[in-house]
Amino acid sequence: MPKKTKAKHKKFDLKKYSPVIGGVGVVVIAGLSYLALMPHRPASAEEYPVKGFDVSHHQKEIQWSKISPQRYQFVYLKATEGGDFKDTKFQENWLKARERGFLVGAYHFYRLCRDGKIQADNFIDSVPNKADALPPVIDLEYDSNCINTYSKEQLLKEINDMHDRLHRHYGKQPIFYTSKSFYNIVLAGEFQKTPLWVREYKSLPDLKNNPKWLFWQHTNQGEISGIPTTVDLNVFYGSQSQWNSFLKANGLEHAIQTEK
Repeated sequence: MPKKTKAKHKKFDLKKYSPVIGGVGVVVIAGLSYLALMPHRPASAEEYPVKGFDVSHHQKEIQWSKISPQRYQFVYLKATEGGDFKDTKFQENWLKARERGFLVGAYHFYRLCRDGKIQADNFIDSVPNKADALPPVIDLEYDSNCINTYSKEQLLKEINDMHDRLHRHYGKQPIFYTSKSFYNIVLAGEFQKTPLWVREYKSLPDLKNNPKWLFWQHTNQGEISGIPTTVDLNVFYGSQSQWNSFLKANGLEHAIQTEK
């Protein structure tokens, strides 16, 4: 840093500069008002080099050939929901995304009204057990229609049943995708070894007890050439080298890239 030098001070005439000061004050106030009133997308998501997206049948016909695996290093596909729903586009998206060269994973939308083992069986019946796939994800969100079906203790047991069953079957540590409200009400302090994927559109995720998290879904209004609707965009919370370590831990050494 450059060294500070002492400057010679002249007597400051406030009356002489008051019109200028007043004008600057108006500009500053106007600027602060703009910042306070105008919506701004958080720029911090751009700071993370590893980017991805997630899709389901809601994204309709995806032209995978138009999407760059270099621009988006991972993609998650909805596979199942509850005990019996299977996403109608999952099998097609699974095959085409893998053929295109993406690192692909599958997620399950967890229904709070259903038995965890049944939901695990639904996912296992739909998602191939591939060594080169990303770890399975369980999507846990607040559902007012189902939240009172089980006590909190029983709900945690059901979630744990699915978690453990997927862990045994795929041989990879599952990830919990969650909203801030569900985490704070149900998951806070639980499953401390399970990585988190957090949905938060206003700022960086801020959860009770400040747990570590792995992925951040920062918008549901993303646009990607080849996808006809808006799409969820995500980032991996770390550097390229940390992403490489994550891949190695999940047996995906073939996908490791050198840091740019």
